[in-house]
Formats: sequence, structure tokens, C-alpha cells
Amino acid sequence: MLSEQVYAHLRDAIMRGEHGPGAALKPQELAQQQGVSLAVVREALVQLVGDGLAERLPNRGFAVVTFSDRRWQQIAEARQIVEPSVLRMSIERGDLDWEARVRAAHHRLARTPVWAPEEGEYYSSEWSEAHRVFHRTLLEGCGNPVLLETFDRMWTASELARRWSTQRNPDRDGTDEHRRLEEAALARDADTAAELLARHVAMTAAALDGRQEPARGT
Repeated sequence: MLSEQVYAHLRDAIMRGEHGPGAALKPQELAQQQGVSLAVVREALVQLVGDGLAERLPNRGFAVVTFSDRRWQQIAEARQIVEPSVLRMSIERGDLDWEARVRAAHHRLARTPVWAPEEGEYYSSEWSEAHRVFHRTLLEGCGNPVLLETFDRMWTASELARRWSTQRNPDRDGTDEHRRLEEAALARDADTAAELLARHVAMTAAALDGRQEPARGT
């Protein structure tokens, strides 16, 4: 569908930083640029709002969300509660095939360049997709599609914040964080894996509000 094509184009442009935080997304201008109807653009923008990448402004149209929005911290808080619990279930229920997929997903992530010159200063699209696949694969052993759908929604909503966070804490060693997560999961050490995942999420939230470490107790 045309609206899906426009949505994908706008989503990628926002992720690449072509539309910065708080930038106006004007339906008429976008319709002219994409050569589609106003209705098609509005449908795509509504989908972006649903994903947490844009917001509807009363009497002002649409705009890219800003990283100062409290929503990012609320999403991070929700992820710190939900994902470690699902990871525990995944470690308990996951079979040998799950273990193999976790190892393969981490292998891909570890060997994918974090940045691509043609994509600017933010995380590359290829690395971001490998990152998503690794985190989702860790949880897939739970065998509960409802929980995985919840993860998908929260991940999409936090993706832009995660990419922006690289500008706040460039010295963060994400490679080591992911390696330790993989090791704990495959060792079936649910307590360690859950703690590592909660801290991993908390560090992104901390970077976004200017702290270098998660708040005490996270």
C-alpha cells in the first residue's frame, strides 16, 4: 500500500536524523514530495504516532518527538520491568534451537559495524536491525506471542531514543554488555541475565537525561 511505503520512507528518514527532534512533519509538503495524496500521508503519520516516533500537536499538525519527552523514561521503566521477566521465562523454556539462534544473532550483532559513513552520526540501519534481532531472540524462548508483541511495541517506541543516546554517552561499551547477556542466557543463569538486561536498558535511559550511570536501584 502507498501509505506503508510513505510510512517506511518517513520512518527511515527520522531514524537517519533527516527530521530532527521536534521537527514539523507537514502533510501537504510531504504529499508533494512523495507524489501521493494527503490522505495517504496522514495515514502514514498516524502510524508513526502509534509507533511513538511522532506526535500529533493540537491545531499544529504533526512533529517528530523530542528526546526530552518523559515518555522515553516511561518506556525504559516499562522495559526494565517486562523484559527481564520475559528473559527469565525464555531461559527456563528455551530449547537447543533457541540457544543456537541466540548465538547466531549475537554473532551477527558483534560483527555488524555500528556506524555507516553514508548514514551520518547515528547508529546504522544494519546495526540497529541486528540489535533488535538479538534482543528479540533472547526473549523468543518464552514461547508467548503476546509477550513478544508487547516487546515489539516497546522496542519500536524506544528505537529513536536509543539511536539518539549515542550522542550522549559515546564511550559506552555496548559490545561487552551484549556479550555478557549472551553468555548469561546460554549458561541458563536467569538471575544474572535478568540483572544485566535491566541495567542495559537503564543505561540508555540514563544517557538520555544526561546521567552516565543508571539511577541507584535500577
